[in-house]
Amino acid sequence: MAFQLTRATGADRSAWLAAVMNRLQQLLAFASLIVIFTFFSFANSAFPTYSNVINILFSTVVIGTLALGTTFVIITGGIDLSIGTGMALCAVMSGVFIVNAGLPVVIGVPLAILFGGLIGLINGFNVAVLKIPPFIATLAMMLVAQGLALVISKSAPIYFSDHPGYIKISTGELIPALNIPNAVLVLLAAAVIAGFVLSKTLLGRYTYSIGSNEAATALSGIDVRRWKVVIYTLAGLFTGLAGVMISARLGSAQPATGMGYELQAIAAVVIGGTSLAGGKGSIIGTVIGALIISVLNNGLQIMSIPQEWQNVILGLVILVAVYADMVRKKEA
Repeated sequence: MAFQLTRATGADRSAWLAAVMNRLQQLLAFASLIVIFTFFSFANSAFPTYSNVINILFSTVVIGTLALGTTFVIITGGIDLSIGTGMALCAVMSGVFIVNAGLPVVIGVPLAILFGGLIGLINGFNVAVLKIPPFIATLAMMLVAQGLALVISKSAPIYFSDHPGYIKISTGELIPALNIPNAVLVLLAAAVIAGFVLSKTLLGRYTYSIGSNEAATALSGIDVRRWKVVIYTLAGLFTGLAGVMISARLGSAQPATGMGYELQAIAAVVIGGTSLAGGKGSIIGTVIGALIISVLNNGLQIMSIPQEWQNVILGLVILVAVYADMVRKKEA
């Protein structure tokens, strides 16, 4: 009896410590965001202006949306390299549905998002059922999506000039007085939904469980394969949403866009405290990570830092974030 009580107390203590460490990681990420923002504010007076802050939020939308879905995948211990080109393919399919097929925007947009879900479903099937390593499965999908985007669009952009309602999904202003683009509100809503799913639903609990110990999760009677497929499908839906947002922002579906976005999205997730080993992560941290990347990019551009040096700095930030995750795991 005493042994069981001690064991239970030890388990509770470990869970409490893990929760504290996760919260600390979020606070450190947020503190880093404040420090970076303050630095650029002193470096250039144009940086902290209201209009530039809105630009930062606007530029966070695509990376942030992709990162929300990627958070679920990485918490399971997986990876998804197809989200960038998958986003481009979903943007092209949005053009096919709305411009080429003449479907109403209210129908074309959900179809484009669901097409992203189909990409995620295929990834999930390849990873969970066929047992292909996530890196290889999603790398293959990255190439397939890149090729299909060019083939379906005939390597030409699809313009939404005759569909202003579609463009307003991103650039319109639901609250004109605040001058906040609709895209920012969409990201906020998506983050709230993702946070609720991850922290309050069965899917979220199984996501953490699979990432913490997949074998033990399977032995407990949970159908790990089915839930992995669901998780990758959910990530695909966010990819589809990102495709809608980027094409609405540009006013066109650009089939050649997408490459590189997956790296920034994964970086946002890691910077936000999600462990690449799986089992740990949060939506709040991911949003903070996406904001850090946007603030860095915007601040470095305002300071006229060359693009190649921007990439160097971002790479160093990612290295620091991954090393911090390794230190945290050793201490745990």
